[in-house]
Amino acid sequence: MQIRPARTNDIKGIRQLIDSYAPQGRLLSKETVTLYESVQEFTVAVEGDQVVGCGALHVLWEDLAEVRTVAVTENLRGKGVGHQILDSIIDRAQSLGVKRIFCLTFETKFFGSHGFEVIEGTPVEPEIYQELLRSYDAGVAEFLDLESVKPNTLGNTRMLKKL
Repeated sequence: MQIRPARTNDIKGIRQLIDSYAPQGRLLSKETVTLYESVQEFTVAVEGDQVVGCGALHVLWEDLAEVRTVAVTENLRGKGVGHQILDSIIDRAQSLGVKRIFCLTFETKFFGSHGFEVIEGTPVEPEIYQELLRSYDAGVAEFLDLESVKPNTLGNTRMLKKL
């Protein structure tokens, strides 16, 4: 198995992973065009030519990024693939100079084992909060815990890790 940055030809495999989890509300569905637009954010686990896991790092601010779309094919869950993907994403965040990474998850034990902690409120300074309000990104709205996204939340947990 290889953990590496995603390529455009991996998007079909990432799409299949998302589609396997989205109907149960475990992941948000994404348009295929959005996946291609953000391919550079993704890390994949590949066996042969098949994508068996994925995860993305989306930068929100100078020192803040979000971990998104971590998924592993069902038959490989619990075998460490997700941990390898998340470790790679954390390394990438550090190499970019990010100091904090955020996630929305149902898998609190998994992320907790990597040092993520449950957060309440908005852990940014008021001036950064005002700047982030200008973003159209749904992940930013979730991070800021804006009331406008409440009807769309899956009921997952907001977690943060300091690097």
